[in-house]
Formats: sequence, structure tokens, C-alpha cells
Amino acid sequence: MAESPSPELVDALAHPTEDDVAAMDAWWRADNYLTVGQIYLKSNPLLREPLTADHIKPRLLGHWGTSPGLSFIYTHASRLIRMTDQDMIYVTGPGHGGPALVAATYLEDTYTETYPKITEDEEGVLRLFRQFSAPGGIPSHVSVTTPGSINEGGELGYSLVHGFGAVFDNPDLIALTVVGDGEAETGPLEGSWKGISFLNPERDGAVLPILHLNGAKIASPTVQGRKDPDDLRKLYEGHGYEVIEVSGDDRPGMHYRFAEALATAWAKIRKIQTDAREHGVTGQPRWPMIILRSPKGWTGPHEVDGTVVEGTWRAHQVPLSGVRENPEHLKILEDWLRSYRPEELFDADGAAVDLVRRANPSGEKRMSANPAANGGGVYTPLKLPEWGTFGLDFAPEERGTFQKESTRSLGEFMAEIYRQNPETFRLFCPDETNSNRLGSVFDVSDRTFMEPTNDQDVKLSPSGRVMEVLSEHNTHGWLEGYNLTGRHGMFASYEAFGMVSVSQTIQHAKWLEEGVSLDWRTPVPSLNVLLSSTCWRNDHNGFSHQGPGVLSTVVNLRGDVVRVYLPPDANCLLEIASYAFETKDRVNLIVQDKQPQFQWLTKEEAYDHCQRGYGIWDWAGNEDLDSEKDPDIIIACAGDVVTLEAVAAAQIIRQQLPQMKVRLVNVVRLQTLARPKDHPNGMSNQDFSETFTDSTDVVFAFHGYPGVVHQLVHGRPDADRFHVRGFIEEGTTTTPFDMVVRNRADRYHLVIDAINNCKRTVRGGADLKRWCEEQLAKHEVYKVEHLEDLPEVREWKFQGESADVSKAGTSDSGQPLRA
Repeated sequence: MAESPSPELVDALAHPTEDDVAAMDAWWRADNYLTVGQIYLKSNPLLREPLTADHIKPRLLGHWGTSPGLSFIYTHASRLIRMTDQDMIYVTGPGHGGPALVAATYLEDTYTETYPKITEDEEGVLRLFRQFSAPGGIPSHVSVTTPGSINEGGELGYSLVHGFGAVFDNPDLIALTVVGDGEAETGPLEGSWKGISFLNPERDGAVLPILHLNGAKIASPTVQGRKDPDDLRKLYEGHGYEVIEVSGDDRPGMHYRFAEALATAWAKIRKIQTDAREHGVTGQPRWPMIILRSPKGWTGPHEVDGTVVEGTWRAHQVPLSGVRENPEHLKILEDWLRSYRPEELFDADGAAVDLVRRANPSGEKRMSANPAANGGGVYTPLKLPEWGTFGLDFAPEERGTFQKESTRSLGEFMAEIYRQNPETFRLFCPDETNSNRLGSVFDVSDRTFMEPTNDQDVKLSPSGRVMEVLSEHNTHGWLEGYNLTGRHGMFASYEAFGMVSVSQTIQHAKWLEEGVSLDWRTPVPSLNVLLSSTCWRNDHNGFSHQGPGVLSTVVNLRGDVVRVYLPPDANCLLEIASYAFETKDRVNLIVQDKQPQFQWLTKEEAYDHCQRGYGIWDWAGNEDLDSEKDPDIIIACAGDVVTLEAVAAAQIIRQQLPQMKVRLVNVVRLQTLARPKDHPNGMSNQDFSETFTDSTDVVFAFHGYPGVVHQLVHGRPDADRFHVRGFIEEGTTTTPFDMVVRNRADRYHLVIDAINNCKRTVRGGADLKRWCEEQLAKHEVYKVEHLEDLPEVREWKFQGESADVSKAGTSDSGQPLRA
């Protein structure tokens, strides 16, 4: 438990000795030297001989401008840790400062512990330099390959949300989060300052934001760098922060001033936490933040060719680009490197000297070795209740005869997860928990809120652990930080507005794709995304709310990480969610609407169906199960609303054209459509042939854009026989059934497609086509006159014989396809 620090300790922190400053300055110079070396040098790493053009890399890549500020902050944070034993991670918003953070982990010994080939000697320094931004090496960002990182920063804007996510339910942790002034201009970052309105000091850790104003971005000044300091202070005070400011470029004066600022901020954090944990929460605290003003490219070349570089946008990337060709630039580079006095920082073998090492914390207190930045140090599974307890009980003959809100069952399931995991599970949702029918979680937990409340508020308190704020960026990013530090959860959003944060989904998937290849990275809980209020049932909100683009984007990511699920009903949703919560190092995208929908599968059937990922629903078709002949047509479906239309279409054929033999296939794990060599879940060639045959045409009703299915079945036997009906950007404010009609994915269009693509001419087919066309025409008139759908659509129920739902089966290897 946090305790208020003694005045003596705070005073010592705020007033470093000359020896302290000497050690920090030596560490900082060493980090800056290693940073410049990574950008420029391919040999002569410690300048044991005069620098020549042959020592310079052929391609100069990387970013210098933000790096010296990042390393300056790092050494001061390390001193605080040494003196206080504080658990702290370093979240780097300016991701292009990668070389500075790689250098920091190298100086802390963590890099060599992680990558033993990067030894702590001259040869190791050379390997460190040569791998940077090089083929087969490491990227220039603070990426997944950097020990201690949970935020790459390549796509700016997410440092603060990752910091807040990391400290929720992590009471002893501080996420020191550096926000670059370029990053501060992004929408996600601008909205993320409100995280303190959801941070409870009684049970959460703390975020210490450091707004690093170096005045410039890639090619121009930054907005906040040019703001009047009084106006900028008022902005952040308005957000609820106590602002501490430090500025300058003088040494050692800046060391003394920043040490005092950091000590003041840390003492305020500890007092806030101690008061809350001893006396309870009495409102939103005024948390500290630091505004640090230092020059961009600090300590680098001040002028080049008579043009000022230091403190301007010209220092952003590589201040000296013509070093190999220009002797004057080569001389400037050598003088720059030697200004750090490397002979004082590295011994004869090339290892950092004791003065530098003295600045480091030890063991897991090093920020690059803190377990919180590596999945918490160990993967801890959720305690999961049996999902069947929350499933729907009904007899097979009742399938398709009643409707329930499937996501409501998921809410009940998650409520029990909250009960059994009071410190390691949270739901993150942009103000849509009740709207998406997940409100049962409020039986266990309120919404988190640290701002004042009144008598009209419902389920809103500081003690709540359901995370709602009207920002997809915040809620998605909070969950990422929560996952990456070892805890579990779900992000739930309206489907159309999942596109707001889909780039975050992509970036997180890329992080996982790289992370799973690093044996030192601890597995982390999967990022579970639920998209509800889908395009097909946002008929009242209109076209702006109708868009399944997230699915199209995510399905293109690497199959070893990404899974896409389209459960058709409540029991399938529960089985899929239960499985998703068990997985590690995945992005699980689940698409399920919140409106009442028909329930198809019993709990036992749903389990078997989802285990396999697809199946023939014999009870919905009319093919002769004892015949070896292929059906005349296959109607397939993936997605809840289109499954209803597919089943209804098959029923029309069974009842009105029984001589036409139809098979109905439902796909719940979308990527099973792919070939095994294209996706780990892809069904075997034999399974694909047994399910879809090799020659029968397939009319496929799909939840999203039709091209997704065509993409997945590419390379399958006669892939052109797949005729996909899905969302084709036809939407408006209308009735539910009119949405599928507009996109030609309704039952009548599916029947017409089935007749048109049937492998043989079936007597009566032309009459049934005309009847379907008449129904569509009738629908057009009826919806306008009555403002609702046709009675035969509104009152439709399934009629059919009960039968086994899904044929059992495994992959070619004999393993179930649930992986």
C-alpha cells in the first residue's frame, strides 16, 4: 500500500547531490552517444580512430529530435526509482525516439539479457548500431522488440490511453507517460487527458504525464509549443491537472530543476493515493503533470551550413544527411559524437563505466525490466463460469420459433466473470453498454466515474469498474493497456463506429504478430472486440450507422493472430465469447447484433457447431441425406441477420419447390473458408468438398461486404460458383427487412439466385421466381403505406423437421478446428 513519503525523502529527491547529477549526466551522455551511433555508424563504434566516410551507414534512418529529451527524462525517472523503490514503466508517446529507448535498455543491461548477442563490449555496441533500421534488424520505433515497451508510438496518439489502461487495477504502478507536442495535436491524444476522470486512487495506480514541448514536428512548429504558457497551463488545469513546469537548455541547471519537478509530482501522487486508501475516495483528485520545455535535438549540432538546426524542425530526423559525401558534415558529426566524451563513458572493453551504471535501478525495478511492461510477467487465465449456465434451453423442435436478444445473454455471462475476477476483468464500452444489451454487468459493478454525481445518475460511482466514456479511442486504448499488462476484458462498440478505432485494432494486431515471435515476451490476454448494433439493424439510425468495414479490414491481418466470428444466435455467441476469453495473443472480432433474433441451436448443438466453425444444417435443407448425389444448390450464410434470410429462403424452396434439393451451410468461424495454407483455421480440402461439394453453385448470404467471401474462397474448387450477397452500401432510414432487400440479401433475392444458379432446370422454378418478384414489389408498397414490414416477414417462424445440426469432423491432422 502506498504511504506518504517522508519530507526528508522528498527533499533528497528534489535536491540531488553533485554526485547524483554527475551520474545522471554521464548516463544521459552515454544514451545520447548510443542514439547518434545507431543512426549513423556501421563501424568504429567507440571512435577509437578518426571518423571516416567508410564508418557511416549507406542509408541514414531514424529520428534524433525527440531522443535527447526522452533519455533526459529516463535517467531522472531511474533516480527516483532507485531512491523510492517505486514500480514504474515508461510509456513513450514520441515513438520515433526508438534509438534513445533502445540505448536506455542497453545501458540498463536489460537489452543484453534479452538479446545475448548484443554484448556489453565494443563488439556488442557495434551490433547494437548495425541492427538499427537495417535489414533483419530492429525498427526505428519503440516497438515490441524493445524491452519495457507497451506503446510503439508509430501511429501517434495512444500513449496516455495505454498508460491509463496499464494502471487500472494496478495500485502500485506509475505509468510515466511522455507525450510529444506533435502527438498532442492528434485527436486521440487530445481526448485522452480525461482519463483521470476514471482513475480511482484507492485501487488504481497513477499516470504521470510529461508533456514534452520541444517546439517542432517533422516540418513545422507545434501548436502547443507556440502557445502562450499561461494559456497552455489553463488548458491543462481545466482538464483537472496540477501543472508543474520546467524549461531550459542549460546543464546542470536543468538536472536540478527537473529533479525538483519530478520529486514534487511523485510526492503529490503518493499523497493522493495514501489519503484515498486510508480515508476513502472523496472526489476526483487534482493529479500532477509536468510540462517540460527543451530544445528539439538538444545537445546536437546547433547550426549546419549556417542554418540553425537545434531547437527547430530540422532536428526531427537526421540533422546531417550528406555525411558520406560532405567532409564538413563528417567533421560536424565527429565533433558531435566526441562532445559526449565517450572515452569517459565506456571502458577499454567498450562496457559502460561504473559512473554510468550507478544511475540504473536494479532487477525488476528497471523500467525496461518491469513485469508490468511484459504481460505482468506471467499469463494468468480468467476464472470462467460455464457458459451453458447462461445459455438458452429449448428443444430442437422450438428452433426458429422464438426470438431473444443474444447479447443480453452475453451480458449475464460477463456479470459472472466480473464476480469471479474482481481485479482482472473489465468491460470497455463507449457509452453503449445498456444499448448493446450488456447491462447485466451493472448488477455487479457501477460505471467508473470520479467526477461529481447527483441523484439522477444511475450505476455511476468511483468504485465502479465498467469503463464507459464516449470515445472509441479511449476505451479501445484502455483495454490495450490493460491487456498488455496482463489483464482481461472486452471492447464493445456499435459496428459502424468500430471504424473510428480500427487503426488501433490493426496496430495492436501488428504488435501481437511481432510479439509472438519473441520468446521472451510473456503471452498476453487477447484483445476481444464485440461489434453490435450492426449495419443490418441500424435501420432507424440510417446510413451513417450502417457499415461493416471493420470486418473487411481485420480479415486481412495475419491469421496466426486474428480470428473473426459471426455467431448466429445466443448459444453460439456464448461459446465463442467463452473461448475468446481463454485465448492469448489474439485479436478476436465477434460480430453479433443486439436486437431480438431467432434462436437456432441448442447449447449442445452450439458447442459442436462452434468447435468446428461451420456446418451443414440438415434441418433447414431438403436434400436426400441417404443419396450420394450432390444437392442442386447450396445456400450458405455467415452472420445473424443473413442467417435468418438464408433459412427463410431454404424454407420457401422446401415448401414451394420441394423437387429442388437445397443444402444450407452456416459458417460461424469466418476464416474456416480459407485454405489451410492461407489460414490456420482453414478447413481441409476434403472438408470443404464435403461441405460445399466441388461443383454445386453456392448462394452465400454474408454479413459484410461480398468481396470478403470471394477473397477467402480464392483457390477453392471452382471458386466462381460462389455468388455472394452482402452489404453493398445500400442503406437509409427504413424498416429492418428493407435493409436486406436494398442490399439484395433478403430471402426472396436468395431464392431467385438459387433458381438461377441451380445445376439443373427444376419444373416450377420460373413460377417461384415470379412469386418472389411479386413479394418484393408488394414489400415496396407496403413499407411506405404501413411504415413496417410485411406481415409474412414480421410473423415468420421456422417450420421444419428436427435433425442433427452439424456433421462432426476434424482437420486433416485430426485436431479440432477451434484453434
